[in-house]
Amino acid sequence: MVYKVLKQRVITAIILLSLLGAIVFNVSYQGFLLLVAIIFLLGAWEWSMLCDFQSLAARTAYLLLSAGLMLATVVSASAWNAEQMHITVVQYILGLGCLWWALALLWVKTYPANSALWGSRFVCALMGVLVLIPSWLALVYLRSLDQGLMWILYVLAIVVAADTGAYFMGRQFGRRKLLPAVSPGKSWAGFWGGFASAALLAIVTGIYAEVAGLSAAALLIVTMIAGLASVLGDLLESMVKRHRGVKDSGRLLPGHGGVMDRIDSITAAAPVFTLLAILLGRGA
Repeated sequence: MVYKVLKQRVITAIILLSLLGAIVFNVSYQGFLLLVAIIFLLGAWEWSMLCDFQSLAARTAYLLLSAGLMLATVVSASAWNAEQMHITVVQYILGLGCLWWALALLWVKTYPANSALWGSRFVCALMGVLVLIPSWLALVYLRSLDQGLMWILYVLAIVVAADTGAYFMGRQFGRRKLLPAVSPGKSWAGFWGGFASAALLAIVTGIYAEVAGLSAAALLIVTMIAGLASVLGDLLESMVKRHRGVKDSGRLLPGHGGVMDRIDSITAAAPVFTLLAILLGRGA
């Protein structure tokens, strides 16, 4: 049984990476914007289930609301044209997203005592909007930059490095649990292993690659904070799933669960990384 699940995960991962490569390297900026919007709207569809919207009409309405907010974001930030994007609007939306993740950190740390604050369908739905829209815009903004493809791959590398470091350190030394009420499998050893892996990624990148707009020190700071944010993104979805009483956000990806199960870390890492990079010089 374990071998079958592992085989499914490997096959699905290969397919996902192939599709990701096709999206990132072989479509125009506008094509990237639309394709990533579709991925995040699939995430919105699954989030509606996590909010306990059971009827097709309610879930469809949430999907349309998310699509409408994406369209409003495109219009307000002039995001359809990469060369005319309003950086100030982008900063405001990413700033709102980062403020949300600061609040999310408090909620994750105090779960389940605070579940009454966000357990209602309305608040949960609002959470989904704050999780998905800023992170989608962050990826769109990064893609608009001259080295946008590399920046997107770097953000994904942060998430992978943090997750990989956490996995191996957690398996080896993970006796003290991080937040057992939220995610019993995560440990403090895994947390620090992920943090160290993200820092190592930034150090190696700073030594061997020219990073336009960021000094090596700034890159290290941005990467470490984004790596921590990626953990928070994973924990937040784990908290919502635990409250809902489900293991996965969906069944679209065999062996991996749903779309949200794959993008949860990115939803926190992308807006945090992008806003800090802007403030420290990238995109100025």
